[in-house]
Amino acid sequence: MRSHSYDDILSGPRKRRIPEVEAERGLVVEEPGSGFCGAVVRLEYGNVVLEDRHGKHRVFPLNPAGFLFEGKPVTLVPAKAAAPPAKVRSASGSVHVAGLKARVARDSRIWVEGKHDAELVERVWGHDLRVEGVVVEPLDGVDELAGRIAEFGTGPQRRLGVLVDHLVRGSKESRLVDAISDENVLVTGHPYVDIWQAVKPSSVGIDAWPTVPRNLEWKEGICAELGWGEPYQGWQRVLAGVGSFRDLETPLIGAVERLIDFVTSADQG
Repeated sequence: MRSHSYDDILSGPRKRRIPEVEAERGLVVEEPGSGFCGAVVRLEYGNVVLEDRHGKHRVFPLNPAGFLFEGKPVTLVPAKAAAPPAKVRSASGSVHVAGLKARVARDSRIWVEGKHDAELVERVWGHDLRVEGVVVEPLDGVDELAGRIAEFGTGPQRRLGVLVDHLVRGSKESRLVDAISDENVLVTGHPYVDIWQAVKPSSVGIDAWPTVPRNLEWKEGICAELGWGEPYQGWQRVLAGVGSFRDLETPLIGAVERLIDFVTSADQG
């Protein structure tokens, strides 16, 4: 014979827990007092509105254990708000604009030194540039930068942002840039000899970028040292290693972001 403790006797029969069910729109329940059966339409002021199969609406208070679901008592509770969808990020880290239709190109431009620079900027910031309607154009070097700027014809709504390689104190590039005084032109750059070097070595599967003697063309020296073949083959390796801004060195990221901000701020100018 099963024995019972004194506490069990005093506590009496245990109450059955009534489950809670979220009152999602369309959930079919029955209000047992009236026998009304219908689908949840909405919740309002502590009540639930039900609609039966004839389209008739009835309002009932959200009492505990006040409804039957699949024949069993339940307590209706407000449905939890759906979590907002996670924001999708572009390669630059900005919020990706779904269903983007590229903006008509604005008059302002971003210039970069060469084809490789343009391809790398497109790889990481392409989505942002299409959102903003900014065109990136390669210059094939900056030796004639001042003349190219004069030919372009700048203005408050026609700005130029210029990305320069090896922009360090005392370099040829820095002297050319120092000669530019147009308020509608912003020149930024990075300290690396070439745009390749602005890609993190780990992203292209190497420990560090090799040091190339000054008497050798830098890309050719890199490819020879790493066994990458011709420079065009080496560039394909470099570009393939870039999936997002995380694969780039910070100075390049900051430089490009400043240029985009500069050429698009003309909208507020």
